Amino acid sequence: MEQTYPQLIGSDGSGSESLAASSSWKQRRKSVRRLEAGGPCRSWPVSLVAWEGWSDSNVASHKQLICCPQEISFHSEEHKEAGTMAGKAPKKSSIPGVSIRQLVDEIPEGCSTPDFKQKPVTLALPEGKNAIFRAVVCGEPSPDVYWQSTKGDLSNSSKYQISSAPGREEHMLQINKLTGEDSDLYRCTALNAYGEATCSVRLTVIEVGFRKNRKRQKEPQEDLRKELMDFRKMLKKRAPPPTPDKKMESEQVWQLLMTADRKDYEKICMQYGIVDFRGMLRKLQEMKKEQEDRMAQYVSAIANLRHIKVTKEGVATFDLELDLKNLESKIYLYKDGEMIPYGVDNQTKHCLRRLGKRYHFQIQDLRPEDAGLYQVMVEDAVVFSTELEASNIPPRVVVPLAEARCEERGDAVFECTLSNPCPNAIWHFQHRPLRLSDKYEVFVSPDGLTHRLLVKGASSSDMGLYSLNTGLHASSAWLVVEGSMDHFSQGLTDTEVQLGEAAILSCTLARELGPGTWFKDGVKLTAQDGVIFEQDGLTHRLILTHIEGTQAGRYTFVAGRQHSEASLTVQDPPTIAPDVTETLRGPLVFKAGKPVTVKIPFQSHFPVQATWRKDGSEVVGGNHKGTQLALGDGYTRLCLPSVCRKDSGRYSVTLRSEGGCVQAEFTLQVIDKPQPPQGPLKVQDCHRAGVCLCWLPPRDDGGQVIQHYVVERRQAGRSTWLKVGETPPDSTSFTDASVEQGKKYAFRVRAMTSEGAGDALESEEVLVASEALPGPPSAPAILSASSQSITLTWGAPQGPGSTHILGYLIEKRKKGSNTWMTVNEQPVSERRYTVVDLRQGCQYEFRVTAMTLSGPGEPGPPSDAVFARDPMRPPGPVRDLRVIDTSNTSITLSWMAPDAQDADEAQGYIVEVCGSDSHQWSPCHVGTVSGTTFTAKGLRPQEGYFVRVTAVNDGGRSQATALDTLVHAMPATVCPRFLIDSSTTDTLMVKVGDSIRVPVSFEAAPMPEVTWLKDGLPLPRRSVTTLKDGLTQLLIPAASLSDCGRYTVTVRNLQGKEAAHSFFISVAACPQAPGSIYLQENVPGTVTVQWEPSPDEAQGIPLHYTVLMRSSSHGSWHEVADRVRTNRFTLLGVLPGHEYHFRVLAKNELGASKPSDTSQPWCTPRQRDRFTVKSPTYQEPDLSQKPRFLVGLRAHLLPQGCECRMTCAVQGSPQPHVTWFKNDQSLDRNPAVYSTDLLGVCSLIIPSVSLKDSGEYKAVAKNPLGQAVSTATLIVTESNS
Repeated sequence: MEQTYPQLIGSDGSGSESLAASSSWKQRRKSVRRLEAGGPCRSWPVSLVAWEGWSDSNVASHKQLICCPQEISFHSEEHKEAGTMAGKAPKKSSIPGVSIRQLVDEIPEGCSTPDFKQKPVTLALPEGKNAIFRAVVCGEPSPDVYWQSTKGDLSNSSKYQISSAPGREEHMLQINKLTGEDSDLYRCTALNAYGEATCSVRLTVIEVGFRKNRKRQKEPQEDLRKELMDFRKMLKKRAPPPTPDKKMESEQVWQLLMTADRKDYEKICMQYGIVDFRGMLRKLQEMKKEQEDRMAQYVSAIANLRHIKVTKEGVATFDLELDLKNLESKIYLYKDGEMIPYGVDNQTKHCLRRLGKRYHFQIQDLRPEDAGLYQVMVEDAVVFSTELEASNIPPRVVVPLAEARCEERGDAVFECTLSNPCPNAIWHFQHRPLRLSDKYEVFVSPDGLTHRLLVKGASSSDMGLYSLNTGLHASSAWLVVEGSMDHFSQGLTDTEVQLGEAAILSCTLARELGPGTWFKDGVKLTAQDGVIFEQDGLTHRLILTHIEGTQAGRYTFVAGRQHSEASLTVQDPPTIAPDVTETLRGPLVFKAGKPVTVKIPFQSHFPVQATWRKDGSEVVGGNHKGTQLALGDGYTRLCLPSVCRKDSGRYSVTLRSEGGCVQAEFTLQVIDKPQPPQGPLKVQDCHRAGVCLCWLPPRDDGGQVIQHYVVERRQAGRSTWLKVGETPPDSTSFTDASVEQGKKYAFRVRAMTSEGAGDALESEEVLVASEALPGPPSAPAILSASSQSITLTWGAPQGPGSTHILGYLIEKRKKGSNTWMTVNEQPVSERRYTVVDLRQGCQYEFRVTAMTLSGPGEPGPPSDAVFARDPMRPPGPVRDLRVIDTSNTSITLSWMAPDAQDADEAQGYIVEVCGSDSHQWSPCHVGTVSGTTFTAKGLRPQEGYFVRVTAVNDGGRSQATALDTLVHAMPATVCPRFLIDSSTTDTLMVKVGDSIRVPVSFEAAPMPEVTWLKDGLPLPRRSVTTLKDGLTQLLIPAASLSDCGRYTVTVRNLQGKEAAHSFFISVAACPQAPGSIYLQENVPGTVTVQWEPSPDEAQGIPLHYTVLMRSSSHGSWHEVADRVRTNRFTLLGVLPGHEYHFRVLAKNELGASKPSDTSQPWCTPRQRDRFTVKSPTYQEPDLSQKPRFLVGLRAHLLPQGCECRMTCAVQGSPQPHVTWFKNDQSLDRNPAVYSTDLLGVCSLIIPSVSLKDSGEYKAVAKNPLGQAVSTATLIVTESNS
């Protein structure tokens, strides 16, 4: 266990994330070492320091860690070695399917690149099982092994367990509790300092849903064949789904044009609808100039643009050469306008590899959603745009094959769905191409996505693994013949055994099936695997004498084409060292705000899952408190970045593996300053004795004993607090006798512990009076009120100081105001007073203050608000009371306000009801109703009620107005009728295959019965009707010609009243295309177009034709005739020498047919006169010149690892050819260097120089007239590191 401050401080003083919680520290450390060879990456030393609460014995020795930044950019030419990882071609591995890439130029003696001795095997397992991939790797130094998935990372430790046997070359990936989402392509990569080896393996999860189809597959063969024929017909009729056109922003189209070849302009313009070609060229020239100005800020030159291409391995690549002005400029990658992250190796989906000035981008694991426009930006300038089209993305398996089961001589069906059409997909049986015969039938849907294989008359010889291979991806599934499974009298059984014990797996055949083979997790077992094979007649045994943890797994015995399988589980729980358990017995004490790291080392032979709990509740990493949980190789760690008192408690960690579980517990105690005392802080004026204070102890003492309380005082108007005393911890009261009478004070109290003083509990300001002041009188009561005066009365105050009262002061204020105004200048002795200075119609409040010799006391509470006006008269009775609506539980009333001629205006209304079997009126609401409508709710359905309404105001109540008749709580009857808009037509025209949705609104109460008819008969089953809230709807999912007819909807209520509405639906299809087109010239200067009519014309379907023409002078189609009812048309004004193409379409109300085009263009030859042209003769000058160097080579002195660029300029005619030599040996076939020749400027580039590159270099320029030579010397020095 260690307690460290998990923060790394960089050279700029900023903190980076903790490496203590990272389980991939080893691979980061090696990546840093590789980058340090090139020079760009700095390292930060970090000391691990123990915190308070721990003795020096707990502190480990000073350690130095190396941290790599999260983002690495190449900032100078000294970084080139980091970018040469992609510079070597793949090496050949002895294992098929393994790709090896060398990362350095030369490999020292005794070292080697990684390779696979045994690669993982493809698995097909049912849901709920565990999948285990095993890989055996080799290489010197020993490589690190990484596992990846195309769907995401494998960081979920409960789902994915990655482990390796100590001291062995075997590495495992275990995926627990398989689901359908785990079907994917998994990649295993072995990496060391000299190279990397990669292989891929597929996992297919057989979902449980296939069991639902077993009953169907066991039906008679005739029914299955009939269903297959129906499915085949359905595939023929089904139209391919429309491909969604991915719209591209206009700005992105222009960016694509600016970096495209000129030969691709027309294709891009037609694809994105740009018709003004000349205007496009003008705008493109302007935008190129703007882009060049913007690029000139960061880029000196850009060349060798290679647009995106997809390799046969399914990787999209594009590259370019950039000469940056500032090597620290940031390079960004955008897709469809959104920035996407990329890495510098092939471990990420998008990666960038740099070799000198060449930038090579890769997009791995291509999916349909990867299609789009990709742009490379330097800072804020776009330098390159290229498009990845969806048609170039290799097809993937969307719906994989599922296990098929059938009886002997039955038929079995396999079906697989791809993301893209793949005409080259091949079916395999037992990893061999399937030869199609009468036994097999293959179906492909019209859209090319669904592939189906039918195995007829299956027998035991047909059992095995069937797969569909698209070249880059594949899907596999087993065929199980039910009648051939009774070949084992006793099969293998699942076995559990302790680590180190012996285990025996045994099975017995029912008859002899030939020699048997044992497999473990799909890998064939041999005697070299440390197992013993025994056979006793028909009984076969597999003996494992000394069980190891790596021998757990799924074992299979195969004889002939029959197999039996079972699981072997090894019980080997993790172990925790006894000294660690002993250390955790005592409580761990930390101060609040400090970071805490608890590391539990353990040993286990299986992948381990760690679960941390606090007081029984699970601790989740990455929460809002910043808690971090880490599970590494042989340890688990809990990191709390800043502990507080709430983090105190009982912690436990449970380590689980296939071999069992173990638990460790410890107590964490966090100490802090105490909380403030509990309030309120009571302050009482004890007159001559001073001021008495009382409080309660703090809720939390911070984990330490309270030593004493500190009491402080502050005089009103001042900011300084003075200490007035201390109290022992068991006393929570204090008396301050040093206060002065007539002044105001505030007090506060703090609790003190060994951690210091806690927060203070503070009181309000209190007045220390010489004598007690009178208390507040009671709230004034209103005796009478008029427009001229209001008479008040009140009660005398109570308590000390209320015995010698000189009089009372009365104050008033308008309602809503905060300002009190004095009514009487001199105190009045009586407790009754009439206020006269009032404004008529205003509303007032009053309060009273008692006066003594010591001064005025506290004002009493205000009175109720009262109007200064004469008393009101009661209102008159309401008028026109009536019922406007009823329901099963409510009655809605309306009325008119009372007549105000002989009474005052009503301020509200009271609504009451009385049941038919009762004599008591009950109000329907609380208070009064302000409006003239009200709904009485909560009534009993179908019950009769009497209702009445009374108007009220301050003057009293009016006479109640009641209805003469009994009102029943039931909805009003509404005769059914349809709510049809006048603009609605009676005929609906629908295209074949479209859905029909006809909503019809109606009103009726109660809800009526709705009936739909077609041509007077009930609707077909394929038609659906709905009914909800006054709306009925007819729904036909896909219209056909049989749906034509008159539809009628009828609405009928319980009383037999009904209403009907009818309309006609006409279903038609777009017309068929016209036949062949014939052209002839009947009149000079004209051409007559004649075509065969559309087949729909013979069926009497009304249609017309549209004629389109395209000539050599106008590249686009334009309409020359429309609504042609005949089958011919004559075009006038035909020009000689022009070619004319014609197109004819048939149209009706639903749309147009497919076009019919002419096979050959129409052209009238142009008659030209002969004339003779005599061209002048001239003699060209002789510009021949032998080669000569305008600028010669210069000597170079460089350290190791830098890029060397030797440049010279040569002139000659004809153009001379330049050859490079080192120490008089030609460099043409040297793969470590490359040369360029641009308009006579020749360069030799060495990406990363070494000591062996030192020597004399020579450039020889030759042409037929002679040669020229330029020489220079390169000296490479050893680097300081």
